[in-house]
Amino acid sequence: MIGFVVVSHSEPLAVAAVDLAMQMIHGDAPPVRVAAGADGGFGTDAVAIAAAIDELAEIDGVLILTDLGSAVLSSELALELRESTQPVRISGGPFVEGATAGIVRAATGGTLDEVAAEAAGALAAKQPHGEEPRGEEPPRGEAPAPDASGAGAGAPAPEASPTGDVVERDVTVVNPVGLHSRPASVIVKAASGWGTVPTVTDLTNGKGPAPANSMIALLALGATKDHVLRLRAEGPDAAAAVDALAALIEDGFGET
Repeated sequence: MIGFVVVSHSEPLAVAAVDLAMQMIHGDAPPVRVAAGADGGFGTDAVAIAAAIDELAEIDGVLILTDLGSAVLSSELALELRESTQPVRISGGPFVEGATAGIVRAATGGTLDEVAAEAAGALAAKQPHGEEPRGEEPPRGEAPAPDASGAGAGAPAPEASPTGDVVERDVTVVNPVGLHSRPASVIVKAASGWGTVPTVTDLTNGKGPAPANSMIALLALGATKDHVLRLRAEGPDAAAAVDALAALIEDGFGET
């Protein structure tokens, strides 16, 4: 599992950001260390950051999340001071959104590359509908082009192919607020553990496909109540994965 060191000039800010992220975890949470404040006040301390990294010496990798530019400088110095040798990266993503997105992805077994990418692209979910993300990563998916039958443009799709290798199902969002943070994090957890990564496309607004194991990609769909979502998966676990996601959406994530 990937761990985190949260570096902030303010300890209350860091603790609040971690607490928000943990509200989205459904199951075992990744290890998180807070290295915030300096000398009992505002600032950052490279020695404290290095110590926090060393506390996570036995895990697969560490992602450092920072709030302001000087926190990055302190984190870079901490990499020279640390004694542990596990892979460590400093995220350039947004502090609060990156912490939530990264921690949720790590909780489902994401690699350091996957977790770092999720944190870096976390601003995508905050863009007004119809605008390109202004974060570090390009959009994660585009609307499928309509084919002769109209698929990709809102036409119904078969639930499964004759071979059973590809499964598609269209479901309607029924919970009042739509695919907000908590339902998205529930989907991420449900999408993990299969031999396939399902995708979700919003047929109503044409956004997607989004990988179901990415909270930020799911939020970027902007799916609200009564939107029709197309679930798609390939491989031997496709039917089970689609069934699991469809059940959550049709149940309204327990919010109806």
